[in-house]
Amino acid sequence: MFQFVFSRVYCINRARRKWKEFEKTLGCAEEGHTSLGRDPDWASYTLGVFICLSCSGIHRNIPQVSKVKSVRLDAWEEAQVEFMASHGNDAARARFESKVPSFYYRPTPSDCQLLREQWIRAKYERQEFIYPEKQEPYSAGYREGFLWKRGRDNGQFLSRKFVLTEREGALKYFNRNDAKEPKAVMKIEHLNATFQPAKIGHPHGLQVTYLKDNSTRNIFIYHEDGKEIVDWFNALRAARFHYLQVAFPGASDADLVPKLSRNYLKEGYMEKTGPKQTEGFRKRWFTMDDRRLMYFKDPLDAFARGEVFIGSKESGYTVLHGFPPSTQGHHWPHGITIVTPDRKFLFACETESDQREWVAAFQKAVDRPMLPQEYAVEAHFKHKP
Repeated sequence: MFQFVFSRVYCINRARRKWKEFEKTLGCAEEGHTSLGRDPDWASYTLGVFICLSCSGIHRNIPQVSKVKSVRLDAWEEAQVEFMASHGNDAARARFESKVPSFYYRPTPSDCQLLREQWIRAKYERQEFIYPEKQEPYSAGYREGFLWKRGRDNGQFLSRKFVLTEREGALKYFNRNDAKEPKAVMKIEHLNATFQPAKIGHPHGLQVTYLKDNSTRNIFIYHEDGKEIVDWFNALRAARFHYLQVAFPGASDADLVPKLSRNYLKEGYMEKTGPKQTEGFRKRWFTMDDRRLMYFKDPLDAFARGEVFIGSKESGYTVLHGFPPSTQGHHWPHGITIVTPDRKFLFACETESDQREWVAAFQKAVDRPMLPQEYAVEAHFKHKP
């Protein structure tokens, strides 16, 4: 018994010493982060990678590829220790990520479970980044299939045919299988996609936004198969990538990749009042998308009730805590005032933490200098009827 305990402690300590020798190996192999400042406490002893607790659960779901142990608590055989010492995160990335397309989305610790799971499965189970021919579903420039789409008026999800064509620079969907004309044409130039499982009520829920008459239009879709919807997501990113390569021929991949898709800076409920600031405050769902602050009666509305452009401080935009004196009619106590060159917008938050988060999101936009194309967007808002 003593010999077993000694061997176990020896192997664990040796594994951790080897781990510490490689700075680049520290962190979760799937996320490129340091597990919020802690050493990852799990490892796949068949792949030779160290992973965090969250990713270890995904690895356990593919036992034919990855077998997982705790670095601290489980017994390690000498051969397993040697395998880990001769591999590690860097070696695994060099093999399993050798041919990741520039446009392919690499998940972060804050991303939804689906994106993290499909990234891990794509790497190790399907080995898509070793064999580029396996990337055809999202890199071919054309994709069609059926997705569940939420109806704008009745809220029901119905199966709809979608077609993505890079040649036409558009994503289209059809209300009937035999329809010759699409119900909607979404130009790749103005399209964004972001996973929203909680909002949509499905773990594979994807929100697609595009501009229609220079106003934001939302559609909400999902597919029962996780791989299918992530392939659609990456196909949309690929289409955006190839469009931007043509639009900005001198730009590097590193410049273009952040523009392929974006998550919202902040979403949630606030109260708002009208331009005269004498109307009562009404509860609305707000979405901060880059410099567009949109508000909806319901989070799943197709169109925003209104939009506010938030420019930079150099252009006369300011964010203030609280309300102007004598403001009345709000039910929630924590106020925010956005000052623009034309008027003030008043919002109320339910909690102080909500107020802090919204102010931080607004301030981030205000502190960032405006790009040339953003002045055109600002001008549109000023002349919007």
